[in-house]
Amino acid sequence: MGKWLFKAAIVPALAAAVLLCAPADAATITASAQANVVKPLTLTSLQGLDLGTITLGPGTWTNATVSISRTGAFSCGANLICTGAPMAAQFNVSGSKSNVVAISAPNVTLTNQADPTKTLVMTLSAPSTITLTNSGAPGTNFSVGGSVTLNSTTADGTYSGTITITADYQ
Repeated sequence: MGKWLFKAAIVPALAAAVLLCAPADAATITASAQANVVKPLTLTSLQGLDLGTITLGPGTWTNATVSISRTGAFSCGANLICTGAPMAAQFNVSGSKSNVVAISAPNVTLTNQADPTKTLVMTLSAPSTITLTNSGAPGTNFSVGGSVTLNSTTADGTYSGTITITADYQ
């Protein structure tokens, strides 16, 4: 009977010890947390892109390009006479100082206003990124240039389209 009482006393004691023990090999680690808060980007158009008036030369020819760079350098291809006051488009972007902003400027379809079936493709030239030099106003200005390619068969008329610029924090 003594063995029986001994076993009866040991079993509950062992069970209580197992239940009250802390888990073995517990580990704790910390990590940093952060949030970068920036001002919303504001994009403003300051002036449109204008290639002036382009007069087609006589004869049969192809691939004459008219272009204006972002810096305002104008080029009028062979077989063309260009007049007027060409200018690159101007935009302003504002946001949080020292942040890099990606600029996207897809090509533009220019439509002949007298005959909408006639179009030209304007290839745009924009900076791929801009670093904001200040926070909020006055923002950072940038220019967008563009070019079109003409042929002796290009229909006359005023061609116009809409430039779409997208700016996004990198």
